[in-house]
Amino acid sequence: MEMKLEKAIRQKGFQNEYQKAIINIIYTHNYLIGKMNPVFKQYGITRQQYNVLRILRGQHPDPATINLIKERMLDKMSDASRIAERLKKKKLIEKSRNLIDKRAADIIISKKGLALLKTMDPESKKFNKLITLSDGEVANLNKILDNLRD
Repeated sequence: MEMKLEKAIRQKGFQNEYQKAIINIIYTHNYLIGKMNPVFKQYGITRQQYNVLRILRGQHPDPATINLIKERMLDKMSDASRIAERLKKKKLIEKSRNLIDKRAADIIISKKGLALLKTMDPESKKFNKLITLSDGEVANLNKILDNLRD
């Protein structure tokens, strides 16, 4: 089912195509997040916690620091330290003192965290189906979005 932005947000028009593009990107972001959040909720984590766990799985078995996690997080406004503490309470990560920089902590994903992501992998692969474009269109979309940020 095709849903034009104007109809979705009940707006007759926009100042110009640039304004429409910005609103369209924001609207689409919120649409995708809305479709994904129930999956995270089902597993008792937030999308930010999921993002941190994926970062740590990518680092595994090497540890990560909070700064490394912050650099790689999708949501730059998230408080990585607080997210790490919540994941530690859930026993999804382990923290230890960094031997080189005593002010930093080494963070690794726990066996329980790895098991959770493995369980979630089939569900997260379904996220790909939220983008109903051809391979070529998706490649073009990625190129356009990369160009937008450059």
